[in-house]
Amino acid sequence: MTDVPTAASALPDDTDGQVRNFAELPVADALSILETSRDGLAEEEAARRLKLFGENRLPRPPKAKWYVEFAGNFVHFFALMLWVGAALAWFAGLPELALAITVVIVVNGIFSYWQEYKAERAAEALEALLPHQVTVRRDGVEKLIPAQRVVRGDLLILSEGETVPADARLVAAERLRLDLSSLTGESRPVPRSTIAHADGRQPLAFCPNLVFAGTSVAGGRGAAVVYAIGARTEFGRIARLTQAQTKTLSPLEKELQRVTRIVTLLAVGLGALFFVVGFAFGGLSLAAAFIFAIGIIVANVPEGLLPTLTLSLAFGVRRMAARKALVKKLSAVETLGATTVILTDKTGTLTENEMTVRELWLDGRFLKVGGLGYEPAGTIETDGNADRKAAVELLRTAALCCDARLAAPEKGGRRTVVGDPTEAAILVAAEKIGLSGEKLKAFERLAELPFDSVRKRMSTLQRIDGRTTACVKGALNELLRFCTGLRANGKTVGLTEKRRRAVQTAHDELALKGLRVLAVAVREIDSHEKMADGEWRTSDIERDLTLLGLVAMEDPPRPEVAAAIESCRRAGIRVAMVTGDDGLTAAAIGREIGLHESPPRVITGRELDALDEIALSKILTGTDFLFARVAPEHKLRLVETFQKLGEVVAVTGDGVNDAPALRRADIGVAMGVTGTDVAREASDMVLTDDNFASIVYAIREGRAVFDNIRKFVGYCFVSNAAEMMPFVFFVLFGVPLPLTIMQVLAVDVGTDLFPALALGAEKPEPDVMNRAPRRRRESLLNYPTLVRAYLWLGMIEAALALGAYFYAQWLAGWRPGAAFVADGAVYSVATTVTFAAIVAGQVGNVFAWRSERQSVLTIGFFGNRLLFWCLAAEIGLMLALICIPPVARIFGMAPPLAAHWPVIIACAPLLLLLEEARKFFVRRADKKKLSV
Repeated sequence: MTDVPTAASALPDDTDGQVRNFAELPVADALSILETSRDGLAEEEAARRLKLFGENRLPRPPKAKWYVEFAGNFVHFFALMLWVGAALAWFAGLPELALAITVVIVVNGIFSYWQEYKAERAAEALEALLPHQVTVRRDGVEKLIPAQRVVRGDLLILSEGETVPADARLVAAERLRLDLSSLTGESRPVPRSTIAHADGRQPLAFCPNLVFAGTSVAGGRGAAVVYAIGARTEFGRIARLTQAQTKTLSPLEKELQRVTRIVTLLAVGLGALFFVVGFAFGGLSLAAAFIFAIGIIVANVPEGLLPTLTLSLAFGVRRMAARKALVKKLSAVETLGATTVILTDKTGTLTENEMTVRELWLDGRFLKVGGLGYEPAGTIETDGNADRKAAVELLRTAALCCDARLAAPEKGGRRTVVGDPTEAAILVAAEKIGLSGEKLKAFERLAELPFDSVRKRMSTLQRIDGRTTACVKGALNELLRFCTGLRANGKTVGLTEKRRRAVQTAHDELALKGLRVLAVAVREIDSHEKMADGEWRTSDIERDLTLLGLVAMEDPPRPEVAAAIESCRRAGIRVAMVTGDDGLTAAAIGREIGLHESPPRVITGRELDALDEIALSKILTGTDFLFARVAPEHKLRLVETFQKLGEVVAVTGDGVNDAPALRRADIGVAMGVTGTDVAREASDMVLTDDNFASIVYAIREGRAVFDNIRKFVGYCFVSNAAEMMPFVFFVLFGVPLPLTIMQVLAVDVGTDLFPALALGAEKPEPDVMNRAPRRRRESLLNYPTLVRAYLWLGMIEAALALGAYFYAQWLAGWRPGAAFVADGAVYSVATTVTFAAIVAGQVGNVFAWRSERQSVLTIGFFGNRLLFWCLAAEIGLMLALICIPPVARIFGMAPPLAAHWPVIIACAPLLLLLEEARKFFVRRADKKKLSV
């Protein structure tokens, strides 16, 4: 072989003319130039080209330098406000306060950057769990490889639903249609062919024998030889022009940002108000009034909420990934918690998707099929030679009309399926009657009409016993109308109306058992029937068919699905089955998994078409219904109608045509095992096990994430209220300031940070799936949360802290009516006791916020191990601030006396006990409501 750079070199930047050469060349010449063949590259040559020319990936968009991102955390709205405060403090002759505020900005900036960094790393780890795999032919064998390892000269095998990984020239095409919308904006699928194209006036995207990276296969199949990868593809050339990277905030992040700004403006307003009151009416000097105003502002601003939110979402995403649900966007987590309706496929999602043929129907006779799974063990119970011949013809025809294959097992393992599990079950049944894969290969395939979700059938042209024979399999209701004959006792008889009813009765009998039923038919074709242009059309093959019989297979429900359905019911989430399968089969499966409390109304795709919006909306407000024999466009209509009714909709999908519904839904859920590239790209979440129970777990986790965000926001606001009250007492009652600004800062950007972080990692509460879904537009800071934080727990903590302060003054000799000690060591000890009491109150507060209604004993005192590490860090930091002399001097603290510590320590259990009492009465009131 000649040196690759001369024949298969990377194309220069201006590739248009050379690409046109590939479009104009015959297939053989294109293969020759790229030094490959229809068997693909040799593995060694592919490895050499990969090393020489690099991976098939686009250059990553330019990302801001780490130091630019780091600096951004010091110049946002809140930080700028604090910088102004620090400057004013400095010019007012208060260098210690200026230094303290600067420390606040620095600590908060570092903390924010660290949390954002952790969240980005979590997102990158999730991307690695969703590799893009493509099929190539190398050394004459088809194999899956990562898309980034595709090289020039590779032979791509293209199937419906796959994303094209590189620019390539078609060498084979069977009814191939391409979705070029990513390049042209035109959503209508475009036919492709292998014919050389010599029109130099048309744009490259319209050359019919080229396929392009980033586009997808809308139908059919084909093979193409790669001529451009990475940045040298058409997609790469466009990407170079549009590589600006933008970061968008999720709705919840925007909500929290809005709340933070409102609270900040409120804090500034309160600070200004108290500045005026303190200076004009409280007898404070200008400097003292200014210090007071800064204290009010700092005490009310929730520092670090936005980065803590991001990290909490990342925690939730990581937990979902561990349970086989990969969330592609953090914003999807918050939406999951509000889901009210799940539209789910049946096959593979509610069921195991491991098919086993259980029965055959041959002109009035049912034949049992033994065995389980994809191993060929088991027999077919035939009654005599005639039955066996009929069964052989039925299964041979069905097997020849299959594209799946069974891969040989690895050591100690089982055979695996490459392709559709339904087809794999047919191949296994064929093996049981003696039709091995080698025997089936002897029948040459001449052409095929691939399966699609609209036709619901597939046809192939095979050479059988020297004759061209059409083999067709598909749904009975779609196939029967093309049949004119029925195979009976080895002969073909007319398919009379009576026989049609008998076939339908047999089908329904099998479907009522929960079996999936396929019809199989044949037709011998004369050679003169081939069309003049050399192409076979559907109307040429699928007519005047002879029905051979029915193949019924079992796809058992997943064992965990019934419990997941019941969990949805308790959570106020409606589950609707939307399947392309038969209604009787779907109803039987639904009955088995407890999907419906009463016999459901089965609505077919045709019935759905006949319903207007009002009639459909009326049906969807009920509960017991399912949709069968529907097409993907029906799924889209259901999503849109549910959304008009105010529902938050999650929908599952795996095919190309599911993409519009996946994009339109509030949560699009793609299948990771059986799903196409297009479906995965259109989705918000990918199930790596295709399991319905994983969706329910993700919803549970989504609810928990929203709860956790509300918990740590409420937790922070409690201390804000407790910090503000000492300043109120200072102005209104002339009490020496019980808490200094430095000590407020020590709480807000010191001791409070660790427990808030731990609340973001809380596991879902036991009753999280026993509540109705939250309203989609429900504010993070709703009225009950604000009342609980500010007016209940905040006031309790403030009372405990002020009580501790007065107790310290009392021990120092103060009595009611006498003057307070306002300076010196006694005053420093008293303010330190206030500070320590607030920190202790926050210890009880963090346990209080672990649940809104449940007792801490119910959810498990030790259920969050991270919390105890964070509490240890909080207490350790508090002791360091108090006991290390240089640090204590900066913050104006002095070690409390031994007599102070029992009062300080008691703040934690007292606050928690009062909150436990509130929860008890709330639970009792809830029980009374339920009993009424």
